[in-house]
Amino acid sequence: MSTNRTDPSQAVDLTNCDREPIHFIGAIQPIGFLLALSSDWMVSRVSANFADFFDREPKDVIGKPASTLLSPDAIHAIRNRLSLLRSPDASERIFRCSLFPESRLFDVAVHMIEGLIIIEGEPSSDHAYGDATGTVRGMIARLDNAPTIERFFNEGARQVRALTGFDRVMVYQFDETGSGAVVAETAKPGIGSFLGLHYPASDIPKQARELYKRNLLRVITDIDSEPVPIVPALNERKEPLDLSLSVLRTVSPIHIEYLRNMGVRASMSISIIVEGELWGLVACHHYSPRCPSFERRSVAELFAQMFAMRIESRERKAMVEYEHRARDISDRLLSIIASDESLLGDPMILNDIMNEAIPADGVGIWLNGNYAFAGSTPDTRGFADIINALNGAAAQKIYATDHIGDLVPDAERYMDQAAGMLAIPISRSPRDYVVLFRQEKVRSVRWAGDPHKPVEFGPNGPRLTPRESFEEWKELVRGRSNKFTTPELRVAETLRATLLEVVLRMADEASVHRREANERQELLIAELNHRVRNILSLIRGLIRQSRPGLEGNIEDFAKTIDQRIHALARAHNQITDDRWGPAPLRALFDAEVAAFVSDKKQRIHLEGEPAQLNPQAYSSMALVIHELVTNSAKYGSLSDNGDVNVSWARDKANSLVIDWVEVGGPPVVEPTRKGFGSTIIQHSVSYDLGGSAEIQFPPEGFRARFVIPAKHVVKPEENGETRVRAPHPDIAITSTDFDPQLIAGKSVLLVEDSLIIALDAEDVLRRLGAKKVATEATVPGAIAAIELERPDIAVLDINLGDTTSFSIADRLATLEIPFLFATGYGEQARLPDRLIDRPVIQKPYTLGILSRRLPEIL
Repeated sequence: MSTNRTDPSQAVDLTNCDREPIHFIGAIQPIGFLLALSSDWMVSRVSANFADFFDREPKDVIGKPASTLLSPDAIHAIRNRLSLLRSPDASERIFRCSLFPESRLFDVAVHMIEGLIIIEGEPSSDHAYGDATGTVRGMIARLDNAPTIERFFNEGARQVRALTGFDRVMVYQFDETGSGAVVAETAKPGIGSFLGLHYPASDIPKQARELYKRNLLRVITDIDSEPVPIVPALNERKEPLDLSLSVLRTVSPIHIEYLRNMGVRASMSISIIVEGELWGLVACHHYSPRCPSFERRSVAELFAQMFAMRIESRERKAMVEYEHRARDISDRLLSIIASDESLLGDPMILNDIMNEAIPADGVGIWLNGNYAFAGSTPDTRGFADIINALNGAAAQKIYATDHIGDLVPDAERYMDQAAGMLAIPISRSPRDYVVLFRQEKVRSVRWAGDPHKPVEFGPNGPRLTPRESFEEWKELVRGRSNKFTTPELRVAETLRATLLEVVLRMADEASVHRREANERQELLIAELNHRVRNILSLIRGLIRQSRPGLEGNIEDFAKTIDQRIHALARAHNQITDDRWGPAPLRALFDAEVAAFVSDKKQRIHLEGEPAQLNPQAYSSMALVIHELVTNSAKYGSLSDNGDVNVSWARDKANSLVIDWVEVGGPPVVEPTRKGFGSTIIQHSVSYDLGGSAEIQFPPEGFRARFVIPAKHVVKPEENGETRVRAPHPDIAITSTDFDPQLIAGKSVLLVEDSLIIALDAEDVLRRLGAKKVATEATVPGAIAAIELERPDIAVLDINLGDTTSFSIADRLATLEIPFLFATGYGEQARLPDRLIDRPVIQKPYTLGILSRRLPEIL
């Protein structure tokens, strides 16, 4: 910059035109003169053509007091105008002023810069122009009657052309990249049209844009005129005169060539400043020299300022209306989600509502690591890539682009579905987003000449050359969507605040729920720990008390233990099916009968009103009834042709009295030795429940009476209905009636992550005839085993530590290998939709369960 400032003659080409010191160009146009006065009103510089207007050469006036040149009236008028300057870039006008004694009238512009008073004058030409204020008022009135923004722009161009007489007047609007487009035009017939053409940002260098903001009107009367230098060119500090605010400043060589290539001889541009920024220009072209009068140019400048104010007013009005509608949409969105917060994760709802404010082709939601789509969006992988990129680039900020490829590589593969996006973060941390997508908008952009011309050599060095005719050049733009506008981004901020309010409220509620859940979990863990310890202690006691005597054998011992534990398991299932609540007494008898004497169930007669026992009593009675049934089947009436009559009823204390009476069996003799089973029958009710048990051994048949205190008995619903679950069919098969050849010769893959349970399951499968059982505890191990040697059938535990066996099931299904699932959750197990029809058995693995269910897959 310093080099250019001290040497204004330095050559300029397109490689440095952004640095061209166009405000230090050192010359003016020959239509007028320039006079520079020091702060003490001494002449410091003049234009070289000073003698063309006044009979005095520059060398005769430099260094002289202004009073020797200007009339007292002129000095007085100029001083008054200088007092009105309120900003560094302000200037004032004086029309039809007599500067020198007996001189003609001049139109004068006055401003101050770097301590100098700059006076520029042109001979007055409109001697009877009329009322400028009235002219502008009429022009603005016609603007205000324009019903649409397009008509508004066209009317503005028409008014300026009528005022100034240029061949072509255009309204030129910049976009955010600095490129511009002609949005309105009026021209004389036969010269073609530039309407709709785009111009690259490089057509107007940065320093020229800054000058457009400081000096609102720029006129070039004839590009072939000879510039008039300033005398002297440099001051005592070797600096040229700053002509930033000059109305007569000459034209840079680059701009002259630009206009010449367009065929334009004269031009005028008026800045349109909206909210302090260069919104656009009113651009005027003439194909021969033209110089509208100073006064008409000033009226045009005033009109352009009013024009800019009207644009700002219209934009603000549209913004207010738009944002008011957006607030209504935001309130509606808040009320809908507030009534059902799950709708926050529903992209269809958000798409329908938000589309009213911000048009989009699709919406994606990323919430707590989960995602959902509606409409036209990227695929799942593409969406995840976008979220990761947003977390790194635009955390906690609205992010909008018309080209997703600027943010995410490989976005071209889905640009036909989603080319642009608006991301709205809806959480405090960069994690959750609502993303609006817009599809690719393939469009043809009409440029005034090819903006991508290669660098060639022209008369001013390396440059884009030649933009000779500025004929229309079309560019097909792909991979981009319609841009998100500034009003839409403001609305997005409003919607973000709404959605963030919902998310934060949900987070607060979730925090309360988590705290409550943690408290409940701690209680459940304590209760579970208590129950597990009790169950383990109970099983330990069953094993110790059931150990055989000297005459016993291990197989009978294992069978007894197995049956007693299964009795407890059946009772436990019934309790948990009722959500660890009371369960029906009749179901206990039905389950034990089905398990051990299913072929004699017609000889057991049950009679009593519906009654339910709480979980503690239900577990205790399960063992009691199991012992009663098994003893009767071994030694009592069910071992022969007798019957068992079971009845129950409430006594006066509301306790439940249960009578067990055997008849028709072999003669009964009271045993001399009492085993563990007899102990359970005689003492469980009294010890565990605080009730009583009475045992009798008359010869005609065994009898027992149990009294269960009222606190353990629950009254059924008043309608008399009591849910009685049918005994599960698996328990109807016992160890004495299974088919040892059920899976003879078959190899089985058993996937089970508990060693003890796996060993037990292996034993059961071998008893059913399996030739080989391959046991695996992990998914990789099971997949490898399948590939190494394909099994004939498979049994898969659903839950394998922190994963599931579903991927193993998928591989088996592909290979058409039959399989079934096993789980401790029973009917509550959840399978994915693709596996929902596969059979599921409930643990533990037993001969009964596997004997019944394996034929289903064979």
